Amino acid sequence: MARDRIPFRRRTRWLAAYAAALALGGTALAEAPASGASRPKGHDVSSHQKNIDWQDAKAKGARFVYVKATESTTYRNPYFGRQYNGSRTAGLVRGAYHFAVPDRSSGQAQAAHFVRNGGGWTADGWTLPPALDIEYNPYDKKHKCYGLSRARMVGWIRSFSDEVERLTGRRPVIYTTTHWWNTCTGSSRAFAADHPLWIARYDAASAGTLPAGWSSWTFWQYDNGSGTLPGDQNLFDGSLDRLKQFARGA
Repeated sequence: MARDRIPFRRRTRWLAAYAAALALGGTALAEAPASGASRPKGHDVSSHQKNIDWQDAKAKGARFVYVKATESTTYRNPYFGRQYNGSRTAGLVRGAYHFAVPDRSSGQAQAAHFVRNGGGWTADGWTLPPALDIEYNPYDKKHKCYGLSRARMVGWIRSFSDEVERLTGRRPVIYTTTHWWNTCTGSSRAFAADHPLWIARYDAASAGTLPAGWSSWTFWQYDNGSGTLPGDQNLFDGSLDRLKQFARGA
């Protein structure tokens, strides 16, 4: 995710490499995998998608969406308000996500910026928990883990999570890949018990092997922008009623 801030040429090269890493031998999908036939479909968007026809997205099967709100402590998606509110008006369950840049500021500082600029939560059944997007560094391929040791990365994520919980009452969903997580956190199991997993993997069969500690996923991003919905394509692991219960805090 978070492809709205990277210069176009650099973004194109990075996307190609990122998609290859995510696929892990699979194929990026334009349609939901067979295993997702009964699961609610959703998508995630950023300023790259700009103005979205939310009624059309709903007509094409969208039931939820995550909208990029912030990055680091200096960026806010200029389309966030209209995307976040427009999706709700159309009847989608929606939430906000933050793109982590751990080498620029603390987890606590980035969490505070996120919550101040749209990353809140309310138990209304329509607002998904705040989400942390943490993945390979798109700005410096030589420092894919942002120059942090595994212990410092775990500490950064914990700092972000603690501040989000303090400000909103919810632990964040964690968006990542298995390869990044095991590489950059040293296969940490510290978050699986109380942080829902949003796994990114583009494969026709399944979400594949999950990051250390997690035995199930809550969201699965199975396609990176070639599907019928604006942005990336996702599934929720449950029924629509369960999705709304999850949004309420159940």
